[in-house]
Amino acid sequence: MSPHTTPTISVNAELGDRFDEILTPEALHFLARLHAQFAGRRQERLNDRMLRRKSIENGRDLRFLPETASVRENTEWRVAGAGPGLEDRRVEITGPTDRKMTINALNSGARAWLADLEDATSPTWSNVIGGQVNLFDAIRGQVDYTSDDGRQYRVETDQTPTIIMRPRGWHLVEKHLAFTDRAGHRRAASASLTDFGLYFFHNAQALIETGRGPYFYLPKLENHLEARLWDDVFTFSENAIGIPHGTIRATILIETIPAAFEMDEILYELRDHAAGLNAGRWDYIFSLIKNYRDRGRSFVLPDRDQITMTVPFMRAYTELLVQTCHKRGAYAIGGMSAFIPNRRDPEVTERALAKVADDKRREAGDGFDGTWVAHPGLIDTARAEFDAVLGDRPNQLERTRPEVEVTAAQLVDLSSLEPRVTDAGVRSNVSIALRYIESWLRGVGAAALDNLMEDAATAEISRSQLWQWIHQGIVTEQGTRITREHVGHLLHEVLREQDRSLSDRFDDAENIVRMVALEDDFPTFLTIPAYAHYLVDQPSARESKAQMAAA
Repeated sequence: MSPHTTPTISVNAELGDRFDEILTPEALHFLARLHAQFAGRRQERLNDRMLRRKSIENGRDLRFLPETASVRENTEWRVAGAGPGLEDRRVEITGPTDRKMTINALNSGARAWLADLEDATSPTWSNVIGGQVNLFDAIRGQVDYTSDDGRQYRVETDQTPTIIMRPRGWHLVEKHLAFTDRAGHRRAASASLTDFGLYFFHNAQALIETGRGPYFYLPKLENHLEARLWDDVFTFSENAIGIPHGTIRATILIETIPAAFEMDEILYELRDHAAGLNAGRWDYIFSLIKNYRDRGRSFVLPDRDQITMTVPFMRAYTELLVQTCHKRGAYAIGGMSAFIPNRRDPEVTERALAKVADDKRREAGDGFDGTWVAHPGLIDTARAEFDAVLGDRPNQLERTRPEVEVTAAQLVDLSSLEPRVTDAGVRSNVSIALRYIESWLRGVGAAALDNLMEDAATAEISRSQLWQWIHQGIVTEQGTRITREHVGHLLHEVLREQDRSLSDRFDDAENIVRMVALEDDFPTFLTIPAYAHYLVDQPSARESKAQMAAA
């Protein structure tokens, strides 16, 4: 093949209903341009991640970078800040982009909707492109839905939340699209560039015309060079369609432990496009376990339900985040509350809502400008706590928190956290990992488990704790040594307890849990092998029932 081949994106899958409206020749050409410009740099950044993880594994501690001290010490620079429609972010609802969730989010009364193509979406081909169709319709006020039982769902308010789309992270690929570069090399497309590119190409101008704009949440960043890459993607894309520089706004999730040491630098690289930072607390815990899993028992965490936002290392991280944001004119957005109100058990709901209120009261009191909830039933509770602090103000950027002083050691200091591991905690991790992965394999990335709306971060914490407990030879408070054999036995027990059907994916889910929690190798994300080897589009619920009846 000629060394001067024109870069292309080709589709390696069947087109579903209305997919041709998203995968147009013009949109694919734009994706090809993005990949030609940035695919090589993406791979460089992923290589850097691998080297940093190896460095930490070998005993080198994370630190604030001496070479970027001037960025941190310069008190003059500020970020672009809130774009139109992002001025007040006191409560944001999160969720996947399936048709029904899209309508529920738009009707929710939240200030913003994190339309999630990442951890809350199982990236089947139908979910990825179907989600783009749903967002396309939502932006144009033409989204509705009819359920299998004939019920009609439609947007019933003019005061819809501002949409902030979260693309998949740099580490993921989209195997249904192939990029052929100038040298003729063919490889899977970047999931990040795919999600961003299709959404931006089709919707940027329409969003501007509604008085808002193309806004994004950026997941899983680990350093300021990854932020620089995103900033260059944004500038290239703005130029490509002829909109002003800085029209795009991004909120960056600080959900990896390396990123916590470079918050100033990340904002600086994205300063013309940055709106704020978010405390992505569950992925942050997973990142700490992943990076320090081989560093001895001093880095072993207790049962997941004991890791609250008030423990010292989490407290240090969130305090630093608020201070960094407000020093730079960026919004600080708090963490997720994932409880699902239970109509059948009002007492459970009352206790859970009290915990949600406590959590949001702490965030508002600490200076956060907004927060996340996963269910519409939590919005009033969260809003009340932020209303009590903010009043009529859209934010509290004036609270620069000069009293906060956080050292590098404090961000990874677990010394005051007693590593209490219990038999119940081990079993819970096995159960959550198995049941979430099974749901994910069926195409459901936001899974209702034990009165919580769980996404991939929960399964990552669960399986990474199991791996670490096994490799550190942890013994539970009840005297049980955590071994591969013990966890494997629990996995078999939990599997037997599930209600099985002909269309479930529990057998595949068990294989994945064994792969990502019980092997010597530690996959950096469980979704990488699961996506490559196990995830396929599933028949609709109606088709599944028909197949079961025929069987």
